[in-house]
Amino acid sequence: MRIISLLPSATEIVCQLGLEDELVGVTHECDYPPVVRRLPKVTRTLIPPAASSREIDRLVRERLTRRRALYTLDLPTLAELRPELIVTQTLCDVCAVAQDEVREAVGTLPGNPQVLNLEPTCLDDVFDDLRRVGDATGRDQRAAAEIAKLKERVAMVAKRSAGVVHRPRVVVLEWIDPPFSSGHWTPELVQLAGGEEVLSRPGQRSRTLDWQEVVAAQPEVLIVACCGYDVERTRADLPILQSYPGWSDLPCVRSNRVHILDGSAYLSRPGPRLVDSLEILAHALHSEIHPRPLGFAGAPYDAVKTPAASS
Repeated sequence: MRIISLLPSATEIVCQLGLEDELVGVTHECDYPPVVRRLPKVTRTLIPPAASSREIDRLVRERLTRRRALYTLDLPTLAELRPELIVTQTLCDVCAVAQDEVREAVGTLPGNPQVLNLEPTCLDDVFDDLRRVGDATGRDQRAAAEIAKLKERVAMVAKRSAGVVHRPRVVVLEWIDPPFSSGHWTPELVQLAGGEEVLSRPGQRSRTLDWQEVVAAQPEVLIVACCGYDVERTRADLPILQSYPGWSDLPCVRSNRVHILDGSAYLSRPGPRLVDSLEILAHALHSEIHPRPLGFAGAPYDAVKTPAASS
């Protein structure tokens, strides 16, 4: 089967099922596992390379009013790759190619390829997406085995968290300028990890925050995991975060419990590595009971040790 993935999390799901050799095209953002980086890219971004976080936010809002995504298809490459299965999403209005554009493109392709839309809003939905991709590709048994292994890891975290005496107040930011709450599965992961996400609820979309909401929440732990940003790019925006009124008085800042997580690789991608994200969050919240996740020689997140700020 010739498979094209139109979002990074779908690429990771396809590869988790051992279908790397049947994946013929991916997005410009697909980078894991590393083997997919050599594949043809069937999308491109409309975001200028040097755009700031504030400018990206403006572009997103502008595109939303016109019901257009920030990514577009490379139609000649798509046609040349002759896909039999296209895995895409209908969850986010701007973070992948628009559903209408995919539908129009499929109508021009030979062979009438199957389109599989993923729309996860919680951890169980991600497991269900693994099953659906497995069913569509004849890897249903492999999918069942992978889901069982992932669920076992989740259960181990939940079991350890059950003995937590104090669940810290947690805020997860998925954008800094302007501040955005976390959404969908992230509050669920925080709960499983032994914390309480105080500005969002499981299954709900992320939303723009008034900074005073963060101040009023008095988080004991702050996780900054900007959507689409790695640790280095997120760290570049830290001065903006530290300039907000009341920053230096937050409990998480006073106790040095502000952590930067690679949002591009983890919390923003609803694929198998959401379980890695859970284990990372658990270690950040309760390192005394949750071990460092496998595969990390050092800390799986950056700690912000210098709470310099203006207030």
